[in-house]
Amino acid sequence: MPPIENPDQRVCQWINLRDALRRFATHSGTTQSQMHIKPLHWYVASRLVVEGGFHPNDITPHPPFSVVRRGGRDLLAYEPQCATGGEATVLGGLKTKNVDIVALKPGLGPVLAISCKGMTGAFRNLTNRMEETIGECTNLHITYPALALGYLFAVRANRRIEEVVSALAPEGARPVRQLAANDIALQEGGQPVESIIQFHSALKELTGRKGIRNDVSRYEAVSLAMVEMADATAGEILQTYPAADSPLRLEEFFKTLYLRYDERFVYSAPDLKTVTQRICWAPNSPALSEPIMNGIDYIPRLDADPD
Repeated sequence: MPPIENPDQRVCQWINLRDALRRFATHSGTTQSQMHIKPLHWYVASRLVVEGGFHPNDITPHPPFSVVRRGGRDLLAYEPQCATGGEATVLGGLKTKNVDIVALKPGLGPVLAISCKGMTGAFRNLTNRMEETIGECTNLHITYPALALGYLFAVRANRRIEEVVSALAPEGARPVRQLAANDIALQEGGQPVESIIQFHSALKELTGRKGIRNDVSRYEAVSLAMVEMADATAGEILQTYPAADSPLRLEEFFKTLYLRYDERFVYSAPDLKTVTQRICWAPNSPALSEPIMNGIDYIPRLDADPD
């Protein structure tokens, strides 16, 4: 993992997806601390700025960036001291809700939001998450029907490795790590267990909301990411599931949210374009020359370079 730029580990940091998910995969503390999933929040918030073109001041938690307008161009600077932590409190139709990452436009309210959840075990209980998932989406869309809302769910791809651990342990010693049957996500051969398949099927029914008059209980985009656990691959996303044609693949998640946002807040409201149009960063932006850019797994949103 890269060194932490800001000593306060509770504030947003600019990290890539592999490092964010590695921290999810290797976290050994309590999940109540949220530190197994917070790095994923930071990844999403930073990506919305660098790739998505949202002003960092519009994002909660505030990513480690600032913007300078110079010569008619927007330059993005890497400023760890600007970062904040926390969540945004959004007014829902039934109750207020703390949402993990929110883009808010002055005068319009929240325009794009992403909820990040993670599960490290007890996968038999996955379907119990559905009531909470549907309720959150419905609650927010009642008040903000135009809100582009995403749901990103990470699951540890625990494999049945008791035999391997037992073989490596000293003679007579108990295995260091025994996984309960309910904590196994992948069967021998790499196929997901039934509870994962059922959860995938349920999530498919909750994604794909395109118009503001569509079902308020559907998200604009949903992604299910299974995270590798082995030391050599910890933090990598399992490529064999969901299948390549699944609407829950992460590759389409951000593109879909950007498209829904543009359709509702830019193309359909040209008079608001000066407020809602996403920023294209100047190619000579200081942030884009930072060494950390070498590990970033998405392409910055750039303006046309006249030079």
